[in-house]
Amino acid sequence: MIKCLAIDDEPLALQLLADNISRIPFLELVDSCDDAFAANKIMQEQSIDLIFIDIQMPGITGLQFIQSLVKKPMVIIVTAYKQYALEGFALDVVDYLMKPVSLDRFMKACNKAKDLYELKQSASQSHLPKQDYMFVNIGYSLMKISFNEITYLEGLKDYIQIHTSTSPKAAVVRSSMKNMEEELPGYFERIHKSFIVNIHKITAIRKNVLFIADKELPVSDSYKQVVEKLLK
Repeated sequence: MIKCLAIDDEPLALQLLADNISRIPFLELVDSCDDAFAANKIMQEQSIDLIFIDIQMPGITGLQFIQSLVKKPMVIIVTAYKQYALEGFALDVVDYLMKPVSLDRFMKACNKAKDLYELKQSASQSHLPKQDYMFVNIGYSLMKISFNEITYLEGLKDYIQIHTSTSPKAAVVRSSMKNMEEELPGYFERIHKSFIVNIHKITAIRKNVLFIADKELPVSDSYKQVVEKLLK
């Protein structure tokens, strides 16, 4: 949900804005207020993703308020004054709506905000450090296995054997090779319908065979390009 704040000094306009926000399923109206000072207080106390704001308000105008923000949320301006549109877009607002605002035009602005919000969330997630382990169900417990300790995985029908450098006994989990491929980091490669290997653990390559320590693992014809890539 995108957390919103509505700011307008006209009670009827503020009520209409709140009603419109309530119609958009991905918006949550955190609060509403009639001036920038009250808005500033709310934003200090609560996390706000998007503000809807009028321009002509007592004390500080909407544009002045936007300029004053150090950590700026997304902004949609809702006003009766079209002459401030260039100034508004110069402040990187999501949209500039003219009163009275039709519901379809309001929805279009909200969808733009949603697209921008999801893009920012995606970018934020991509910069998070990747976890270097996974938890697997073994017996009645969740076992933590570090990716860099895994040497290779072997598929056995509905089960996977996870071989590690820290234990002589493989961990056996109920899963599929496809699910494992999706969870493992990029330095794991599928070399056979039944084998996924940690390329950092490969000790030798010979034609259609990979060696991890003294273990010999087959490379199927459909995965020969993996070996070719490693040799390059």
